[in-house]
Amino acid sequence: MTTSINSKDRLIFALDVPDKREAQRLVKLLHNSVGCFKVGLQLFVQEGPDILKLIKDHSTADIFLDLKLHDIPATVRGALKSAEKLGVRYITIHSMEGEAILEASKEVKDSGLEVLAVTLLTSMDEEQLHALGFEQDTKICDVVLDRALRAKQSGCSGIICSGEEIAQVKKKCGEHFKIVVPGIRPEWSQIPLDDQNRISTPMKAIKAGADLIVVGRPIRDADVPKEAARKIVSEIDQCINLSLIHI
Repeated sequence: MTTSINSKDRLIFALDVPDKREAQRLVKLLHNSVGCFKVGLQLFVQEGPDILKLIKDHSTADIFLDLKLHDIPATVRGALKSAEKLGVRYITIHSMEGEAILEASKEVKDSGLEVLAVTLLTSMDEEQLHALGFEQDTKICDVVLDRALRAKQSGCSGIICSGEEIAQVKKKCGEHFKIVVPGIRPEWSQIPLDDQNRISTPMKAIKAGADLIVVGRPIRDADVPKEAARKIVSEIDQCINLSLIHI
């Protein structure tokens, strides 16, 4: 965990909504409460790059374009060069195809666009992993760690992983390799029919070494979203202050 990032800037809010009307409402509501807005496939396919302009018009927060690019290397390189012009801070690519795709991140190395490699979706458990053809004794953490090391060696700025793998990745990849963690569920949140399998609380993720956490439904579906964001930032702040005491 990099202690120089302030607590609010560690919180990425996932704009997992169907259209710009709802996105605009949430951006206006939360622009002073979070450090970054994440735009995923649903919203980007519906609204296109205009949604990024909308966010910039109402907020100075960073933008995370979570498209999980997965194609032949030449296409991924081209997509990253196009994304470079959009003024976003982060973009995701899949890591399962190995170095050939991951090395596409070098195309935008000096642009300010940070490429994050998706290791394994947080919705996946070991039963699903084995159903994909991995040996029965293969552990999720081993797959995540292997893909994280490949991502680092290929020039990516960091990875996406669950809270369960943070400590091992930090140990192997070092403090300056960014770890972004979705699947965050505060203890007070209630998510019906939750499709996430590998989850963590904000405090556990930050304590383990997460640089940034992604929170969607616990904020979006809260009675008072702004207060939910404030509580999460407070939890992050408490964890950072405790870690500084023990340095």
